[in-house]
Amino acid sequence: MALKYVRQIVTKAVVAKGKKRAEACETLRPPNNPSSILGCWVINHTHQAKKQGRFVEVTGKYDINVWYAHHDHCKTSVFSETVAYRERIKLHYRDDDEIHGVEEVHVQVFQQPNCTEAVITSDGEQFKVTVERELHAEVVGETTICIQVQPLEYEEEWSFKDESSSSSTSSFDESRESSSF
Repeated sequence: MALKYVRQIVTKAVVAKGKKRAEACETLRPPNNPSSILGCWVINHTHQAKKQGRFVEVTGKYDINVWYAHHDHCKTSVFSETVAYRERIKLHYRDDDEIHGVEEVHVQVFQQPNCTEAVITSDGEQFKVTVERELHAEVVGETTICIQVQPLEYEEEWSFKDESSSSSTSSFDESRESSSF
């Protein structure tokens, strides 16, 4: 049998992952006392991420827009406010968490910030808006894999099951197929 040996290959791979689903309740104060809420939406989401220990810290912001009626339902306006947030996503490592070299952090937004509820507070002066979002983080770093190396002439052994057929049967089948045309 040919001589086998092992090689180590240093490569980049996903070494840690994490995800976090968050729900935040924001209180907004419009310039006019609202009579009713006609609509609410969240836009302009931006974020940045960096690794800190066994966590990825994400800082971001988005605009909450509330379309509302005021002055006893005689006028409408859109109130907009930028809301900042900070999330810590716990990382889960498949292997040893001691990674050498430069690490890259990638954050993917699985659920853009979205309004799930918007109500007028009991004092009638503010909005209480509930926003949900979901973020997934991956850390890419250098890791080492080991492979078994064989000489170029090496052929892997395969096991085959013997298949046999009777020559008279195959001749019969061939003659029957040719006569049907």
